[in-house]
Amino acid sequence: MYQKEIIDNLIKEKIVTISPDKPFTYASGMLSPIYTDFRLTISYPKLRTMIAKDLASLIKKTYPDATVIGGVVTAGLPHAAWVAQELDLPMIYVRPKPKDHGKGRQIEGRFSQHDKIVLIDDLVTTGGSVLQAVKACQKDGGNVIGVSSIFTYYLPDAKKNFVQAKMAFAPLLSYPELLTQEKESGHLSQNQYELLKTWHQDPWNWQV
Repeated sequence: MYQKEIIDNLIKEKIVTISPDKPFTYASGMLSPIYTDFRLTISYPKLRTMIAKDLASLIKKTYPDATVIGGVVTAGLPHAAWVAQELDLPMIYVRPKPKDHGKGRQIEGRFSQHDKIVLIDDLVTTGGSVLQAVKACQKDGGNVIGVSSIFTYYLPDAKKNFVQAKMAFAPLLSYPELLTQEKESGHLSQNQYELLKTWHQDPWNWQV
């Protein structure tokens, strides 16, 4: 597994930026000490290869019965393709909504009701977009057995949403793991580490 190397590269290339003293403001208005842009991973061949191999290993271990890999448009799509290639499995991808022309498809690629689908997204915050993709597959008769992602914040909202949807979730990396590695590597002080932990516990009410 390449977990340490992946996190090191995410920080080095500023795909993940941690700033406990000068937080970011999300579109939702939430203040956050971390900013991520996993779309940038596609520009780094070594990094994306490590991610694909580790995601493939994770899926093989967690969802051994998977027969189809699905990508959530847009950011999950390239990673799903690399993982499907690594596992030698068919691939599909799911749009946020059906096309407004042609056959009006929301899902591209073929699967049957007997297939066991694993959906991949790049980042899971609350789980909303990937769980919408799950519903789209189910509406078309697909059997989604689980979801995976490169990274998740593991916020309370996400945990609740996956439980309510009765959907398994297995991320490659999580916010707590990232913090632990950054603290152990000396990039975060104890005070910064504690501050970052408090955001994770109650992000909507967090203040510096």
